[in-house]
Amino acid sequence: MSGFAARVLVVAKSPVAGLSKTRLATAVGDAQAAALAAAALLDSLDAVESVSPADTRILALSGDLRAAVDGDEIAARLTDWRVLTQRGTTFAERLVNAHHDVADTPGDDAPLVQIGTDTPQITGRDLADLAAAVDVASSRSGHVALGPATDGGWWGLATRAAGYVDALTQVPMSQSDTCDLTQAALESTGARVSRLHALTDVDTMDDAFRVAALAPSTRFAKLLGQIVHGAAR
Repeated sequence: MSGFAARVLVVAKSPVAGLSKTRLATAVGDAQAAALAAAALLDSLDAVESVSPADTRILALSGDLRAAVDGDEIAARLTDWRVLTQRGTTFAERLVNAHHDVADTPGDDAPLVQIGTDTPQITGRDLADLAAAVDVASSRSGHVALGPATDGGWWGLATRAAGYVDALTQVPMSQSDTCDLTQAALESTGARVSRLHALTDVDTMDDAFRVAALAPSTRFAKLLGQIVHGAAR
């Protein structure tokens, strides 16, 4: 997509069986849940690569890809990515630290668009919308943009200043009011916050089927179909 001028940070967990997508694992087992997490991660990398040049792609990773499902394939895809190791005890701490690790690196001062890997249906257009919302040349310009998730969380965040996210260390994650609390925390630091369109995070099997129906050409959707078809035999 031409005109995309932002750095993109993907915050991800290595898809290790028994540690990834544990709510999905209750329905399909640890190995299949981790495989779905790997597919979602690869779909997220696809979306970023569709708009973002190699020197603007950053992955903040926790866990060991050597123990992950499809770890070799994921590692091979990261040749043109800058890979950071997540730092911190809680997810919120690791998120904030990742923002600062990117900001502390000399170079481009373009907006930073941050996503996770729970939305395998994400597209380059979604990323571009986040970036545009904090573009100083945009009439919708603001310090921070949030992409809310339908479960009350959020799927993406864009900012021009890493310090705004510091307040997120006090925000409880994975709750029905996480997005609201995130916006309040950001605004407490003086940020102007713009909300964008909502996407569905994949946490449950119902979520997985809904997302697969929306994006049937993704790795995630195809693998889910194979899993369901195999279970039906």
